[in-house]
Amino acid sequence: MPTATRPGSASALDPGRLLTWYDEAARDLPWRAPGASPWGVLVSEVMLQQTPVARVLPAWAAWLERWPTPADCASASPADVVRAWGRLGYPRRALRLRECAVACTDRHGGDVPSGPADLAALPGVGAYTAAAVAAFAFGRRVAVVDTNVKRVAMRAGAGVDDSRPVSAADRRAVASLLPAADAPRWSVAVMELGALVCTARRPGCERCPLREDCRWLAAGMPPWAGPSSPPQGYAGTDRQVRGRLLAALREADDPVPAADLALLWDRAEQRERALASLVADGLAVGDPATGYRLPE
Repeated sequence: MPTATRPGSASALDPGRLLTWYDEAARDLPWRAPGASPWGVLVSEVMLQQTPVARVLPAWAAWLERWPTPADCASASPADVVRAWGRLGYPRRALRLRECAVACTDRHGGDVPSGPADLAALPGVGAYTAAAVAAFAFGRRVAVVDTNVKRVAMRAGAGVDDSRPVSAADRRAVASLLPAADAPRWSVAVMELGALVCTARRPGCERCPLREDCRWLAAGMPPWAGPSSPPQGYAGTDRQVRGRLLAALREADDPVPAADLALLWDRAEQRERALASLVADGLAVGDPATGYRLPE
């Protein structure tokens, strides 16, 4: 992030006002409950990636009921976790969660590790997820920066509506704003503010606890003038084809013949490419002669 656009005002993200607002407005989510396990927090963070809370809630509850500990999940087959993932999207996350469970069981005595470095070493866990679990499950004072946090920090602290993906510079900038006390609660409060009030479209500035010191509001809410990534569609993409093929495999007890899969998408080249990618990702096994199924 260029120096000129870094969040430069700690008062703009005042902990007192943020935490007072959070106490009154926060959603009652089970992975935030005092009794939530570190495993439950990790599962929630993986499921919530690019997936709305409303869709995650029932899937999270079912997953934790079936596999309440990493050891329970580690004993499941890849097919079990892919079926349990259902239609949350990006099903590779189900396999990564199982791999995380295996790593927790083999390397950490069945527990989710508490340190950001150990968390980041788990399969498929990136910088954001490692920081989120360290902060929200173990109370570590680390910067938790997703798109919601970045949006609030950039608008309130820097006066710009930077829509670019989160960078290492963004994480350093937010880390410089962490309060000395209650840093995990402050982080989740900023995140919640971005999800409920300081939204990407139609922000509710009149309801924002930071409106008095928000540089973006004071500047007249100028739109972002820099580079941005175009939104990704879904219809007609390889992702849609993968979803259809995987749904058929998930619902079948026996290998699905290639001829049956061909009926699900009429563009042969795209269908074969999507099927090959499922096999490469470990989400399907088989060949045209024997049919395809979920991995066991």
